[in-house]
Amino acid sequence: MTNPAPGFFNNPTREIRLDPSPRRVRVRFGAEWIADSTGMVLMYETGHLPVYYFPVKDVRFDLLHPTDHSSHCQYKGDASYWTIEAGGKTSENAVWAYQTPFDEMTALSLQDYCAFYWDRVDHWYEEDEEIFVHPRDPLKRIDTVASSREVSVIMGGETIAKSTGAYFLFETGLPTRYYLPPEDVRLDLLTPTATSTQCPYKGIAKYWSADIGGQTFEDIVWSYPDPVPECPKIKDLMCFYNENVDAILVDGEETEKPTNKWSK
Repeated sequence: MTNPAPGFFNNPTREIRLDPSPRRVRVRFGAEWIADSTGMVLMYETGHLPVYYFPVKDVRFDLLHPTDHSSHCQYKGDASYWTIEAGGKTSENAVWAYQTPFDEMTALSLQDYCAFYWDRVDHWYEEDEEIFVHPRDPLKRIDTVASSREVSVIMGGETIAKSTGAYFLFETGLPTRYYLPPEDVRLDLLTPTATSTQCPYKGIAKYWSADIGGQTFEDIVWSYPDPVPECPKIKDLMCFYNENVDAILVDGEETEKPTNKWSK
């Protein structure tokens, strides 16, 4: 089976698209390669992150066991599930497929593919590099641009950072982020926390909370000490959540405060 041509399904509330991917993608669990394919498709669906779907022929179904679990999608149909058993480990209902999808999805060949829950397997790889969190969307762009414009961060009524050496990070669909040199940040007001997050485009972030005037701003600042090779400019720079500080000023003008899932 070869990759289908890009497929498209649309109704007034939901768009679903299957795009062929040129990347070799592999999944590892319990010291076994559970899936290995150069025939991937990426599913784009309104309101969701992209999802990798594997041709069923490229998945180790000898290590999968069907379960009684099922789910229903009003756009795709009924999904069946499999549990993985490999290397003495078990991952319940980690794999799903639409074996008899709705006609619109059959036209996109969805019945020939299956998908894995990202966090129910041990490792994901694109070619020979491990990837994290979710597939990297080839339609997403990140630009990190040096700027001499003055950036000020105000929290708890105080200016906690001011820099003319910031990097502006522009990421498709997200607010502009301002990455500041540590020497331009009031580090005496910050306390490192145990929080760590992963971004497939930037790497692993560490966090600080700020204590200002008796008020604590939890995990308000982050930095990437070892960003992925594609995003080297932000190494060790510090970024504040625009959503949760009093204000961020650029050349004295207050920037718009975004409202999104990170807002508190």
